[in-house]
Amino acid sequence: MPFNYRLLDIPEYYYTWFSQKGFPQGKLELMMKEMHEIKINGSENLLQKLVKK
Repeated sequence: MPFNYRLLDIPEYYYTWFSQKGFPQGKLELMMKEMHEIKINGSENLLQKLVKK
């Protein structure tokens, strides 16, 4: 069974931890920083609606 998570599925507290300790470098860093902002601003529901379609 493949281990596949979308960034949307990762809980906010992981992003908070990464923001304190440092995000991975590169493209993943940018995506995780943006997802962290989305989650702390409460906009996660908008993305969940798009993913369900």
